[in-house]
Amino acid sequence: MKKLFKYLKPYAGLAVISPILMIGEVTADLLLPYLMSFIVNYGIAGMDISSTQNGSAIAKSLVTLFFGPDFSRIQIIIALGICMLIITLLGGIFGTSAAYTAAKAAQGLGLDLRKDAYKKVMHLSIEQTDKFTTGSLVTRMTNDISLIVEFFEFLLKIFIRSPMFFIGGTVLLLMLNVKFAVIVLMCVPVLALVITFVLKKAIPQYSVLQVKLDKINSIVQENVSGARVVKACNKEEYEAERFKKANKELKTVNYKVLKLMSVISPVLTILLNVTVIAIIYIGGINVSIENSGMTTGAVMAAITYATQIIFGVMMMSNMFQLISRATASAKRINEILECEPIIVDGTEETQKLNLPDSDFAVCFKNVNFNYPQSTDRPVLNNINLNIAKGETLAVIGATGSGKSTLVSLIPRFYDVTGGEITVNGIPIKNYKLSDLRRKTGYVMQKTELFSDTVINNIKWGNKNASFGDVVTACKIAQADDYINGFSAKYNTYIAEKGASLSGGQKQRLSLARALVKKPEILILDDATSALDLATESKLRKALKENLQGTTVIMIAQRIASVMEADRIAVLENNGTIIHCAKHNELLKISDTYRDIYNSQIKSGAFSEKNIKEVEE
Repeated sequence: MKKLFKYLKPYAGLAVISPILMIGEVTADLLLPYLMSFIVNYGIAGMDISSTQNGSAIAKSLVTLFFGPDFSRIQIIIALGICMLIITLLGGIFGTSAAYTAAKAAQGLGLDLRKDAYKKVMHLSIEQTDKFTTGSLVTRMTNDISLIVEFFEFLLKIFIRSPMFFIGGTVLLLMLNVKFAVIVLMCVPVLALVITFVLKKAIPQYSVLQVKLDKINSIVQENVSGARVVKACNKEEYEAERFKKANKELKTVNYKVLKLMSVISPVLTILLNVTVIAIIYIGGINVSIENSGMTTGAVMAAITYATQIIFGVMMMSNMFQLISRATASAKRINEILECEPIIVDGTEETQKLNLPDSDFAVCFKNVNFNYPQSTDRPVLNNINLNIAKGETLAVIGATGSGKSTLVSLIPRFYDVTGGEITVNGIPIKNYKLSDLRRKTGYVMQKTELFSDTVINNIKWGNKNASFGDVVTACKIAQADDYINGFSAKYNTYIAEKGASLSGGQKQRLSLARALVKKPEILILDDATSALDLATESKLRKALKENLQGTTVIMIAQRIASVMEADRIAVLENNGTIIHCAKHNELLKISDTYRDIYNSQIKSGAFSEKNIKEVEE
């Protein structure tokens, strides 16, 4: 929790002013019972305000201020009543101002903390975000930070309020009568012991509670994003049961905590009532005794002070409860803030080196890769591959052979576990990530579109792109025709995740988004799987005509998609590349490629004659 206090520094002024203003409110609250005792004693009971034994110089001065030295009992009530109204008004102003400054400081802290946490999440590698899980990150960015903000706001208000009520109330009780203070101070340790016992049991449960909330968010996120799969597989009841189970676990933990905390309230009520009864009983006995030094007004004031003292202790217990929850949340937020990205920028000094230009756009040198915490064999094993500038290289292989993994290493979504990858002759680890990824355009099979207009989705690739650049990219991606068919054309609003578009339309928009970057290296990770052969043929032709200087690395499952590539790399099931050549040569030398070819062409799925007809 201490580490998060630095976020209060920009709001230090507000954080200091708030407790000071709270002192004013508490002082006003403490003065009111004292003034009320004057009204009861001198205005209602008719005691002599000038008496040396039971009189009050303070009360007399206040009344004299309004009505002069000669005043009646009703004037005593009016004068002291006006004083109480003024003090109440001042207390309200102080309290409102304290609440405002505390809220502004706490919300400012929340704004900065949320911004830094989100920025850190955006810079974490895919491996690290997978480790946290999406549901947990959502909970941490929302619920956990909200609890921390609530704690700081509560702290700025209650940190002064509770101790002042306890100390100030005790002092004023002692001024009224020592016996009253003794009664209250006998009850406080009992309440403190109960609160300590309850919090000791409840605190460990708060961490468990947040974990259960993580699970709820994960299930909701999975089912919302995968709603079509759930419905297609008729798994609504299954997912409802899964959510019901997680929800029940959350309820059980929450109920356990609330059950523990519920003990405090009745104990408080019992102790408060016992205290009030004891004060009335002792006060009543002493008031009836002449010259005992105790008055009716003092008894009434003592009851109010006892209530304020006990509720002050109660507020402190609430603060400890909130500290417990906020500490658990702070620990989870610090896990994000302290998590250093595994994949980081190259050093600036290396970026300034004047290295000779390379003939190769991308080179894989003895590359090995295994996913983090995986004990299986490497996904990629001793990959050596040189891709020339302007070359179109296709990668083909069986499902699960590591094709997508291979191309994801180029923009450093993951780092190699062995060997080295270079771009333009420079090791990719020496690039700044922004520079490296600016050079690459990446189109995945699973498209990610955002709730925005068509043109804004495409401009994700290049925010400075002109409308002409967007149209050109869409024409190359074969998306211009269907976009112009929309009523609002390029200003058409796309539903979340592109739900209003077909699979092929989404893939072409994603391709246009990559093309508008004008990348040096274009990576197509099975990015045409949803296109028919005719549209794909037009797309390949447009890419060849318009991207002559661009290196294209394409992954495909269909032979028809890769036949015309300059070279085809065949990725074997053991994660190696043994053969990399043109289509006709691979048919002679690669058993794997020949098997894929025979399964698609000779089985009748496609025929070279039909493919040529489509392309013509």
